[in-house]
Amino acid sequence: MEKTKIEKIWHTLENDSSSFSGLLYKRYSAKVLPDVFIAIKAPEKLRCIAFKISASFSFDENQWNKLKDIKIEILPDERDQSKKFLLILLLNRQHKDIFSTLCEDLIFGVSDITSEESLVEKLLERLAKWQSLFEKIGKQGLSDEAQRGLYGELYFLRLFLNNTSDKTHCLKSWLGPEKAIQDFQYSNWAVEVKTTHGKNHQKIHITSERQLDDSIIEMIFLYHLSLDIRVGNGESLNSLVDEILEILEDDTIASNLCKLKLLESGYYDVHRPFYEEKGYMVRQENIYRVSDNFPRITENQVPEGVGDVKYSIVLSKSEDWRINIDTLFNNINQPLYGK
Repeated sequence: MEKTKIEKIWHTLENDSSSFSGLLYKRYSAKVLPDVFIAIKAPEKLRCIAFKISASFSFDENQWNKLKDIKIEILPDERDQSKKFLLILLLNRQHKDIFSTLCEDLIFGVSDITSEESLVEKLLERLAKWQSLFEKIGKQGLSDEAQRGLYGELYFLRLFLNNTSDKTHCLKSWLGPEKAIQDFQYSNWAVEVKTTHGKNHQKIHITSERQLDDSIIEMIFLYHLSLDIRVGNGESLNSLVDEILEILEDDTIASNLCKLKLLESGYYDVHRPFYEEKGYMVRQENIYRVSDNFPRITENQVPEGVGDVKYSIVLSKSEDWRINIDTLFNNINQPLYGK
């Protein structure tokens, strides 16, 4: 994949810092309102992102020194004594791809902020989120079930991207990484993606009484993929991720949002070897409009005092609610409210 803008700047600075000691930096973009710089701290050649703030602004960086693989540091601005730099440094170069994605997301998140207080508040909010992402890196990749679930969500995301002109809308609607009630949701619609495999390929599991409850949201669709899993054959999770990122390569905002959501899903480049050999082949693809007497349990059917409702649906009993792919996208590609 082509280097992102932030990676290109770091690469240039790294090549320029061989005989340099201190902070070497370059403004990210004049379109970003805060003073945000992509920087290298030499001679260690640590990649970092730098925010220029007033020297008088009080900030205790020590409270964030327990962060895994990253460090917060304050440096005076040698060119302007009224200013100082707030640095976020990457200590473990192995995670530079993750750091690039997080920094790009952070820049987009603060691009319109003019208040230093709001800026620092936003930085601390994002750092708390980063911490949870970095803590997942040490695990040995996603479980088999999580891989299948992510493959299903990404398979639908690719379909969505190929059937709309608004790629950012697609990415914003993908809420599976955030453990939302449905995997995709925007405005007045939701799509729940279910993947099955093996002998029970027509039986799906519903995790709550709200997941298929259309009294909560106007339109709910159920997208089901029945998969065969083969070693060394079929489409791998990695190849699906690569194809989606290729679709998004001309849309910086959508591409970066996708990379961030992949991290939130637990998909890290360092784990790619674990996913390379396993392939998925689609045996069957079914789409349903959940409405009327569709077989399900809804919130108003659950007796008082009963909670954590989980149940199964046999899809062969749901044929009356099947729809085609065109009907689905005609509904979820309607003009967006508040866009």
